[in-house]
Amino acid sequence: MNGLLVAIKSEIFVALRTFASKLIVAAPALVAAAQLLLVKLSEASQQARDSLLGGSSFEESVANNAYGFFVDGLTTGLTMLGLLLVAQGAYSFSYDRDIGSIRHLLIRRVSRSSVLTAKLIHLHLLALLSTLLLLTTSYLLSGMLWEYGAIVEDGFELISEQEIREEIGLGLRLALAPLPAAIAFGLLISVSSQSATQAVTTALGITLAIDIFKGLLGDMANYLYASFQPSLIDQSYLQSVSRIVRGYSDVLIDDSVLQLNMWVPFPALVLFFAAGLWIVQRRKI
Repeated sequence: MNGLLVAIKSEIFVALRTFASKLIVAAPALVAAAQLLLVKLSEASQQARDSLLGGSSFEESVANNAYGFFVDGLTTGLTMLGLLLVAQGAYSFSYDRDIGSIRHLLIRRVSRSSVLTAKLIHLHLLALLSTLLLLTTSYLLSGMLWEYGAIVEDGFELISEQEIREEIGLGLRLALAPLPAAIAFGLLISVSSQSATQAVTTALGITLAIDIFKGLLGDMANYLYASFQPSLIDQSYLQSVSRIVRGYSDVLIDDSVLQLNMWVPFPALVLFFAAGLWIVQRRKI
């Protein structure tokens, strides 16, 4: 336990003084903010044209409702966060091994498993801070640019704010569930690769390949943790929430898929991390 605390303190010390950690925390929120501002700018001219042609109350309600844009910001930010965490996970151990800093910890009688566990904890802390900043930024900026409210058509409330918030909460939980597995996957690649460059390119390459080909796997894709993660080719539940909170009624949700979303990432996390611990004990450092 003492070795683990030493390793965690080392990770925090380095994190406070490196750009990569600050990038992971701030980049998703900054990208989401940029997206929302660009959408508002393009929407201003579109709304001016639509007002001349006339639009339905439903169109106006959706266009001015901040909840949909809030979810869009979360989706974009979490997509970037997932890629950053995989890349940083792949870079962390392999880079420290390349420059020899891990040897200093080992000399202080910190075990290899403690070093890897500390990196897993550190990356989870970065993910937590980044998610909190993303949530705060997207929520406040969406509220400034648009107006939060229920979806109303011709005076009839289609979706209440309570229902919208519940859907967003569920979508966020399901979108965050695969992140620990993504971190553990990056660490597994990190301890398996010969260099930091090889680790990052391999981890990102495999992640993007899974994203591209998961649509071809049919129902088998539901047993991949990456299928439930917001991504460039998004099939996550948070993407469906974006349509639900805009009042679309054609969104079909399979409860069994939601259950898989909650349970599949955890065995993946355990498998990746256990494999990483097994490999790190046998690799020459």
